[in-house]
Amino acid sequence: MDRPVTTLFMLVSVDGKISTGSTDNMDVDKDLPMVEGVREGLHQYYDIEQTTDLWSFNTGRVQAKMGVNEKPAPGKTPVSFVILDNHHLTEQGVHYFCEFSKEFVLVTTNPEHPAFGIKADNLHIILQQELSLADMLRTLKSDYGCERITIQSGGTLNSMFLREKLFDYIDIVMAPVLIGGKNTATLIDGESLRDESELGKLGALQLVECKQLENSYIRLRYKVLN
Repeated sequence: MDRPVTTLFMLVSVDGKISTGSTDNMDVDKDLPMVEGVREGLHQYYDIEQTTDLWSFNTGRVQAKMGVNEKPAPGKTPVSFVILDNHHLTEQGVHYFCEFSKEFVLVTTNPEHPAFGIKADNLHIILQQELSLADMLRTLKSDYGCERITIQSGGTLNSMFLREKLFDYIDIVMAPVLIGGKNTATLIDGESLRDESELGKLGALQLVECKQLENSYIRLRYKVLN
């Protein structure tokens, strides 16, 4: 295969939500620790996250919500980060990932992104005229030796990976909570299918593992069949 093996790894509610609400100040990482009956087992998701691939994909929007534009970077990690961003990361946010990552690859369609003004040995920029996730993955493998990558982006971008058949595995940790709200992000968002001619874009799955965790959490792992 000319691209890395991909795994979508996410924390979801029982009704498939990956956020606690429809605004950027609502976030599972910030909010679920405050919910009795949910916070007690939340650490299991983060424990599993530490065992995922040594390449991780996310977006500048998600990372900005998590505060990388304001907070200093922790110590260096063995994980290499790939961040898709056009305008959410500031210069400080880029420095954060340069200091935090083994290798930091920024993917952007913005030729004026602040990352272009930063010099760092581990900073690499993939500039595309139009976003192509398939081309991005091929470049990550051919130019940077990325063999496996964990995807942790938002519902809209997850839908692009799905529709372009770029997911190989799905690994979700289900928290014992119902969130609701039709405008709250789910695991896969994006445009809905319009008719039966598009059914080939569905992602059929084969269950690899179903594991009951502590405090009513469940881990579900699937192989994507098409």
